[in-house]
Amino acid sequence: MLKRKLGKSGIETEALGIGCWAIGGPWHDAVTGQEYGWGEIDDSESIRAIHQAIDLGVTLIDTADNYGAGHSERIVGRAVQGKRSQVVIATKFGYVTDEAAKEALGKNASAAYIKQACEASLRRLGTDYIDLYQFHLGDYPPDQAEEVMAVLEDLVSEGKIRWYGWSTDLPDSAQLFAKGRYCAAIQHDLNIFRENDAILQVCEEYGLASINRGPLAMGLLTGKYSANAGVSNPKDIRGKHNLGWLTYFNSDGKPSPKLTAMLSNIRDILTSGGRTLAQGALAWIWAKSEDTIPIPGFRSMRQVKENVQALQFGPLTKEQMQQIDQILYKESQ
Repeated sequence: MLKRKLGKSGIETEALGIGCWAIGGPWHDAVTGQEYGWGEIDDSESIRAIHQAIDLGVTLIDTADNYGAGHSERIVGRAVQGKRSQVVIATKFGYVTDEAAKEALGKNASAAYIKQACEASLRRLGTDYIDLYQFHLGDYPPDQAEEVMAVLEDLVSEGKIRWYGWSTDLPDSAQLFAKGRYCAAIQHDLNIFRENDAILQVCEEYGLASINRGPLAMGLLTGKYSANAGVSNPKDIRGKHNLGWLTYFNSDGKPSPKLTAMLSNIRDILTSGGRTLAQGALAWIWAKSEDTIPIPGFRSMRQVKENVQALQFGPLTKEQMQQIDQILYKESQ
């Protein structure tokens, strides 16, 4: 299978991880009521799916302390009991939640809070170290981010974390963190609809792993959704929402007509060679850069199996990438 280095850490992983946002279950904004989960989940199925990923050779597990207001980390912790040495755990900090009330309460990047958040994540994950600790506030002012990086360097010295990174789509922010001694990765959006070449360039220049959130455009690139079959669950963030950044699905839960049309025009290329549509979307990411590690989300064993099987097909060819570029370029004119 395809392999990747986790940046300058030297840690080797498969070119695929698993993203654990969805398995956190529902939680909401304490003020607006906006849902941030993907609907109800089955914890037993989540654990079976994580075990399946590990059995199939996938070692990178990505979560965050605010997914499900902490529930995702607890499920990951339960799943890796007795398997800790086999996995690379990546989690994030910066958003404050009330776990009991399942509420999002705001943001905090103070030194004291970062250390507190790290200890809380260690407890929920049932481990004494975190392999990759990622700053979750993507738009945090760069002129203040050096203070955050200093705290992370301290946590490395204390043995609480091994490496760190920033989940951001801002090249200047990524470049600032990239200079840190123990910075190993930048997590950012990357899929056929969001190329993010500037961030990829930073990762390549500084020898960092490019960890890719949204590789399947929140499910749009699976082909599961259409104008007649959108997201109807009121507990699903992709359903009725007022989030300007959520462009894959309209506020009524229906997939973007523009993006759906674009996908239709490149479907045959993505599904060539026996790939499913989702596998083709992952193959596009691997063809973009040798640093990329997509982390598709999941809620079932079936989804994990399909995503992992994409590794057997490998990246799209240079010619296929050029064909896609030509088609999408014409559509944007």
